[in-house]
Amino acid sequence: MIASMIVVRLQTIVSRELSPTTPAVVTVGSLHAGSGPNVIPDQAVLELNVRTYDEGTRAHVLRSIRRMAQAECDAAGAPRPPDIERLSSFPPTVNDEETTGRVAEAFSAYFGADARTVDVQTASEDMSEIPRALGVPFTYWALGGIDPDRYAEAARKGTVAQDVPVNHSATFAPVVQPTLDTGVSALTVAALAWLADATP
Repeated sequence: MIASMIVVRLQTIVSRELSPTTPAVVTVGSLHAGSGPNVIPDQAVLELNVRTYDEGTRAHVLRSIRRMAQAECDAAGAPRPPDIERLSSFPPTVNDEETTGRVAEAFSAYFGADARTVDVQTASEDMSEIPRALGVPFTYWALGGIDPDRYAEAARKGTVAQDVPVNHSATFAPVVQPTLDTGVSALTVAALAWLADATP
């Protein structure tokens, strides 16, 4: 019961504690408790995913998670406090403006209308750890991998969100081609955008 109440309570962090203009995601992706229908479990394990665009919002959300978990345990008279462990943590991935502009220009020249700028995404990504550790600018881009006919049909019907699985979906299965060729081309074009200045 405590775990269920915590799951419900956590949903109010984004909806009640943050401004509607402050993007954040708090997802309880996994909850494990008990081993049978007639056994009251002695513990429950919740696994969460938290995504924010800035460190201040992230700190607020993490404090709220701790506060709410503790409050629900207190309200239920739990014999011990919640054990909260951070398994992984990655800073927001924020592209360097100059680097991104240079790569975007090269992509537009090579891919034409197929290269486009997308809105800010709430995906979680660990890639930015490497350039941050090295102190170098970076840009992160996404590569489509869905069968073009499947995507076109879903777009025609207005059902892209329902019919086109994303990369963390259990049904995500990118097509090998043209995905592989497009990926190789993108990496090559991006590299050449920088190597062109290094040639004598």
